This record gives sequence, structure tokens and C-alpha cells, in this order.
Amino acid sequence: MTLQARVQRHLQAHHVATLATSGPQGVWAAAVFYVHDGWDLYFLSAPGSRHCLNLTHSAQVAVTIQGDHADWPGIQGVQLEGVVDQLTGDAEARAQLLYGQKFPLIGKLAQAPAVIVEALAKVCWYRVAPRRLLFIDNSLGFGHRDELDLSAPIASL
Repeated sequence: MTLQARVQRHLQAHHVATLATSGPQGVWAAAVFYVHDGWDLYFLSAPGSRHCLNLTHSAQVAVTIQGDHADWPGIQGVQLEGVVDQLTGDAEARAQLLYGQKFPLIGKLAQAPAVIVEALAKVCWYRVAPRRLLFIDNSLGFGHRDELDLSAPIASL
């Protein structure tokens, strides 16, 4: 399996990313649910949260996505650095559609509990555009990591 396919499979299999931001109060990390499209990651969050407020000062972020393992040889994960932008218009609608496909509760708001509908009315949608992406795979050796060429077209899986 190619490195691209392994990373795409990993992104599809997981749901939570750790987003690291920096702002006036220093660095901060927050767990966010995400969906991906190609190499871009999409998440939603309250604009008043510390990580979103940090984004108004610096759009540069670091992200990790990995499972929880009890043994070092099992560790696999994505480490990336990139830039975040807040979405509007068609880009926001596309992110919502993708998110709803991965998280059916969001995709069927007419059937969602009122508390979810109310919460979603207060969020903003964001895209992380990776500039550099590494895939860690300790099953290939302790500390093994490969850098993905993000300029290459994504091959069919």
C-alpha cells in the first residue's frame, strides 16, 4: 500500500484531531472532531473558544491524529503543520456536507436533539490546509516516519 493510501486510510478511520494553536496567552491544544477531503481537514468550533481566538492572531497550526495505544510498536499517526481559514459560503456548505456524511447526527439536523441544533447555530467552520505532513508508523521501526509529498495528486484508494 502506498504512503498516500495509508495516510488516507488513517484519516478516514479516526475522528478526533488535536489542534495546537498559539496566541497572546501562549500555546494551546484542543481536541476537535474532523472530516477530511484530500489532505484538507475540516472542523467546527465555537468562535469564542481559546483555540479559535488564537487563530485570529496566527493561522499557523500543528495537528496530530492518532489512536490510543498501550504499546510503542502500535503507534501510527499523522503529524502536520498548516494554515487555518474560517469558511463561508460554498466552502462552508461543502464542509457541512462532508461533516454530515462522517457524522450522521450533524447530517440530519431535522432529527437531531434541540441542544445539538442550538449548539451548531453558534459554531464556525474551519479548514486546515496542510503545508507539511508526516506519517508515523512504529510498526516499521521505532520512530519511523515518512513525509508525504502534498503537491502530488491523490491516487485512487
